[in-house]
Amino acid sequence: MDCAAEEQMVRMALASYADDIQELHFDLPARHLAIYHSVQAEKITQSLQRLGLGAELQQTQPHYEPVEKPKKVRASSSINAAQKQVLQWLLLINGVMFVIEFMAGIIASSTGLIADSLDMFADAAIYGIALFVVGKNLNAQLKAAHLSGWFQFGLAIIVLIDVLRRFIYGSEPVSILMILIGGLALAANISCLYLMRDHKESGAHMKASYIFSANDVIVNLGVIVAGILVAITGSPYPDLMIGLIIVLFVLNGARKILQLKNE
Repeated sequence: MDCAAEEQMVRMALASYADDIQELHFDLPARHLAIYHSVQAEKITQSLQRLGLGAELQQTQPHYEPVEKPKKVRASSSINAAQKQVLQWLLLINGVMFVIEFMAGIIASSTGLIADSLDMFADAAIYGIALFVVGKNLNAQLKAAHLSGWFQFGLAIIVLIDVLRRFIYGSEPVSILMILIGGLALAANISCLYLMRDHKESGAHMKASYIFSANDVIVNLGVIVAGILVAITGSPYPDLMIGLIIVLFVLNGARKILQLKNE
């Protein structure tokens, strides 16, 4: 979970104020959000604070220049036809890689690969929610998000238990599979970055998705490095450590999704 997921969560949390919010300006690198609204600032602040993202009201002031209000404020508002096609490809790539990495992780006895597959699933879930709840009401969006969050949470708990079991009883991860499949996942995420190269500045949503995939490249490199260390040392601990780190990362993302509430 990263900037893309958090932006979706913010938009969904504010969806109940769609008639009172004229515009949202996201500054992702600075983690700053400017909201042009006609509802009490305290209500918006409370909605954002429920997400557990550390939201704080920095300042509020009257804005007298008219802001052209979009038809609706929702997660898909910045997605044009070209961007939607790109997101469909991102969903497909991440969905396929989730299955491949998960199965390879089981075969290779690698918690690193299994955990990385969960990260792929988290990506696919965010893209899927953004694409397939367009035009639906807030309750439908929340149900879709919560379903994704619970599934993600359940898988992460299973993997976490497996990591702890392997710490206690030992494991023999297949390093060559870790390196090869980790490399395939790396290629998949680089492909995602390539697909987004012409859209990364086309609004906050696409910029967030670009950052999301860029961060995943680092995770993939971590799995590859762990595979190399397993091959050199013969120890399963590099695999277990990278698996544990990724699982905790995914669990935190699932927690944030499940904290989404209707107003």
